[in-house]
Amino acid sequence: MGSRNLIYILIAVGLGLVAVVLANSYFSGVEERQERVAQQQQLARIVVATQPLDFGSALTTENIRLQNYPSNSVPVGAFFSMEELLQGGQVALRPIVPGEPILADKLSGRAVLSAKLPDGMRAMSIPISATNAVSGFIRPADIVDVLLTRDLGDDEQVTEVVMEAVQVLAIGTTQSENATEPGLAGTATVLVDLFGAQKLTLARKMGEMSLVLRNVENAEEGPGVAVMTRDVSPFRKRSGGGGAPQQAAYQPAPSAPARASTGSVAAPRPSGPSMTVIRGTETTDYSVGRLGGN
Repeated sequence: MGSRNLIYILIAVGLGLVAVVLANSYFSGVEERQERVAQQQQLARIVVATQPLDFGSALTTENIRLQNYPSNSVPVGAFFSMEELLQGGQVALRPIVPGEPILADKLSGRAVLSAKLPDGMRAMSIPISATNAVSGFIRPADIVDVLLTRDLGDDEQVTEVVMEAVQVLAIGTTQSENATEPGLAGTATVLVDLFGAQKLTLARKMGEMSLVLRNVENAEEGPGVAVMTRDVSPFRKRSGGGGAPQQAAYQPAPSAPARASTGSVAAPRPSGPSMTVIRGTETTDYSVGRLGGN
């Protein structure tokens, strides 16, 4: 009888220990879940965008606001005050979508374009159109060659390579390299040194400039040979000169030379009986003698 009671006691103790372990596991999981919920409920207020911001857009009170954000997920560089963000005239260096946190590495407090210029380099704008800029397919960050077409006189033109492997900084006012749709603008801004800026300024006054799109991985310079009008037209090359082919001025066929007169001085009209013979426009008088010589 005593041994049976001992067995019952041991079984009860074992079940109790199992219950304690299960209870501890359950309550530990609940506590962990509660801690995670508590951490998620600890929110911070950071500055986010309220509307799409393009490259170069200035930040104002109209396109940013404060928004609650999980404190354990706040990204590095976030702003916790709108006043702090708006100091210094910040502008976007990358496209920002609505609701996206405004981060310090996406902003610039200086003029956008000048902040991107390497030391010793300049930004130079040149006029472009659909015909001289690859129909608008040139985008910021592309690499182009700059050509100049100018008149030489006598209807002769020449196209020269002004600069090669020039980086495009902006097309019009678009400076974002993420733009994918072709677009046209009145100017293209390129990255050059001071001497290059002088060359482009002079070339702009000499004739019409064109941009030629090239592979960004191909930095090899071409021969840079000037092409003249005579190189384009085989007719002009055979004629040995340039210029548009001139049509020969109309010249009437020379009239038939007038029949020479029989003498420079007309023969004197005979005093006696005579006979006049007319041949075309010539008149000749012949003396007529009497029969028998009388």
